[in-house]
Amino acid sequence: MTTHTASAPKAPASPRRGLYFSATLTLLVAAGIALDTTVVHIGSDQDVRAQAFSPDSYGESEFPRIQSFVTDKAIEAATLAPEVLGDKNAAAEKYGTPASTGTIMFVTATGIVGEGKSGIYNLQVEGVPEDITLRVQTGPAVIGTDLRDAPGDIEFGQFKNQIEYQDAGSGINRAMKAAVLDNIDNAELTGKTLSVTGAFRLINPKNWMITPVKVSVE
Repeated sequence: MTTHTASAPKAPASPRRGLYFSATLTLLVAAGIALDTTVVHIGSDQDVRAQAFSPDSYGESEFPRIQSFVTDKAIEAATLAPEVLGDKNAAAEKYGTPASTGTIMFVTATGIVGEGKSGIYNLQVEGVPEDITLRVQTGPAVIGTDLRDAPGDIEFGQFKNQIEYQDAGSGINRAMKAAVLDNIDNAELTGKTLSVTGAFRLINPKNWMITPVKVSVE
């Protein structure tokens, strides 16, 4: 005769034990999240860094001080021109802000507007040698990073990448355009008297393209 020994039935799992386990697991997960979470207060430096970079906000913030800087440093074109032609490097060291390409120079001039194309006009200024072609950007497109580079303290390392650094220059240009150029009818400038204060990049001493920070038309 074969004898079978039956195993004693297991007691069913206690529902209360499952609830305790779930609650404990939830607490452990919550504690782990808390340890890995940094509280960022609105308006703090961390909050500002967490926000996406806005070129236009940056430009609106930076342009007023750049405008003041360029205005304070600007030299009369008739004074600056012979020094630039005589010794480009000496003039750059004396008056300019070093940049990765060329030196940013600061100039103020009043003259007669000549022919223009795509919002860039020649300006004939008394006392400036004919060897120098002096041009002024009047929009709608404003190109270059002369205003960004003008003060010398806006550097690549302050931005996340090259795109942000380039966008910062564009944002400053747009802020300048809104503040300085939008009220000017640049379709009918030829023959008028224009006064400009601005910056240009000294690469070719005989070719200045001024990005303005102040403009008036008579």
